[in-house]
Formats: sequence, C-alpha cells, structure tokens
Amino acid sequence: MQFHINKETFLKALTKVQGIIEKRHTIPILANVLIEAAQGEIIITATDLEVGIKSRYPSDVVSEGKVTVSAKKLFEIIKELPDKNIQFSSKNNFWVEITCGKSIFNLVGLSPEEFPKFPSIGSNSNEIPCRIVGEMIDKTIFSVSNDETKFNLTGIFIKANIADGKNNLVFVSTDGHRLSLIERGLEKNLNEKFTTGFILPKKGIMEIRKLIETAAEQINIGISDNNFAVSTDATTLIMRMVDGDFPDYQRVIPELTSNSAMINRDLFLHALRRISVLSSEKSKGIKFNLTQNSLVLSSSNPDLGDAKEEIEVDYAGTEISIGFNAKYIIDILQAIDKENILLFMKDNISPGLIRPEGDEDYLAVIMPMRL
Repeated sequence: MQFHINKETFLKALTKVQGIIEKRHTIPILANVLIEAAQGEIIITATDLEVGIKSRYPSDVVSEGKVTVSAKKLFEIIKELPDKNIQFSSKNNFWVEITCGKSIFNLVGLSPEEFPKFPSIGSNSNEIPCRIVGEMIDKTIFSVSNDETKFNLTGIFIKANIADGKNNLVFVSTDGHRLSLIERGLEKNLNEKFTTGFILPKKGIMEIRKLIETAAEQINIGISDNNFAVSTDATTLIMRMVDGDFPDYQRVIPELTSNSAMINRDLFLHALRRISVLSSEKSKGIKFNLTQNSLVLSSSNPDLGDAKEEIEVDYAGTEISIGFNAKYIIDILQAIDKENILLFMKDNISPGLIRPEGDEDYLAVIMPMRL
C-alpha cells in the first residue's frame, strides 16, 4: 500500500479520531487506527468497541491496501512535519514508512485483520438539522452522570414524541441531583425506532457534537439493532446504545407553581459565581432567600469566610429559604441564551425548576440541599 497526501488533510483525519481511541490499551489493536487506501481516497477508521468513526479523505493512491498503526504516535509525528506532501507506505510485517521532505519515520503496525469490523446501519436514516442537534446536546450534556455504577444515567435519553400533530425530538439527562429536558419540533417524522426511546453514551454524544461543527446544515441519523449512527457526506459515527431503562423523568418534574421569580440571567449568573467562591469546596452549597422582589444569595465556609449578595427580581410569592448547589445552577444558566429566566419554587424543601423566558420546551430541575 502506498499513497501521497496533503499534511493538513492527514492531520485533520488523525485529529478527528483521537477522542475515540482506547486510552487504557486493554486490547492493543484498539490503540491503532485502520488506514485503507483505494480509488483515490483513504479511509480512516477508529473504535473503542463502544464508539467508532470512519471518514474518507482524498489522496493520491499509488497502490491499494490497508494497515493499522498507533493512532497517537502517528498523530504526533504528522503534527510536527513540515507543510509538505506526505508519502505513506506499508512494508513487510505491517511496518509503515512515513516520508516528508528529508524526514523518514518507520512505525510498527498490527495486522488489519485483527481490527474490529465496523457495523453496518443500513438505509433507515433520518435527516435532521445540525443546529437543532447541537442546541439539544448543549442544553442537556452537563446533567449526565459520571458515576459508572449508575450506567443508565451515563448518557442522554432520546426519543421521538408526537403531540398535537407535531413530531418532536426529546433529549433528557439526569445525574440524580438535577435533570435537564429539551424538546424541539422537526419538519420530518422520525421512523418508529425512535418512539420507544434509547440512551446514547456521553462519549458518543461528545463526538456527535464535534462532528456537527464541521458538517453542513443536515446530518443523517439511524438505528440498527443496538447501534446508533450519525453520518455526513464523508464521515460515519457509530455507537452502541447504553443498556438499561431510563428513569421515569416525568415523575421528577414538579408542577409549575405561582411562586415564580423572573431574574436577569447575566445578573444571576455572575452573582452566583461570586458567592460560590466562599461556599463549601465539596458541596458548593448556597442559601437562597426569596422575598418580595428580592433574592438574597449567601454562602459560608468556616475556613474561608462568608458572603452575601442581594439581586432584584420580579417576585410576588411567599417567602422561601432554601439551599442549592451553585455549580448546578451555573451550568444551567450557561446553557441558556435568553435575557431572563423563570425560577419556580414550591416551598423550602421541594425541587426548584428553571426555564428560559419564552421557551416552554426547555427546563431544568434542581434538587435542594441542606445547609
């Protein structure tokens, strides 16, 4: 196998797979990238058996073939080469030679026959706008659990929801302390495989987010068996769905109460950041005291000191005093792009609910904490 390729193109291809490559090297071949050369292009494939990616790039193919080589070492080499054309060729015993100008590198490879087979999704794809997927990921990814023992919470729950004659896509995530839900309408109906819902792993979701940054206006999504795929013209990203049942999230969402405060998002966000400086390092707990047109935020840390700040809000409900994790609310506010938010609080012990002003299809629930 031999091909010539532009350095920028090759580096772009190798950069795209770095987030997927198996870091722990439990199976040696998973640390490698599969490179195939055929018909004027190279195909780059990487997988960790949970998430896989395959992309095509134009190149001058001298002779066809395939080989696997360390993705990390190849990336580090190509990154430091001058901006010239690169000659890549395979030799005996799966060694590869990389030549660029006066630089020559020889790398040990592994047999391409050992590389895992890339699953096929078939033709059950659905076209969906990139901007909708990107927004829905950004507004839910921060609530995904990092606790591997709660495997059914380590991803985003996705389903199609048909209501009032409209076809909607729903993303939900929770880590047990907070919950985020967003619903957006689609022009086209998703196929029936989406109606029951499924969980996508956080790693796969992050790779989808990176993929749509360089995609055109639309991406294709599809399901086959226990695999979910996202594809653009030149790239296919595939991931295994998370096994397990997602909790009944509707039961967690509190009913809207008349105790609602309208708060300027920027004012609220910066006040929380300031007050959380002197909160407990572990719990990040902040006390909220909500009275007529006033919200007082306070924090206390015996080792550091205490802080208090009052901000004006539009509120006419009963007085409420409650504790929340400041980081959780900061994460929510950073995902909101509206000028004002609505904060709903039933009483001193119930979960709080945040919703952007003018957007009833996005909400976040935060469990209270004792301070």
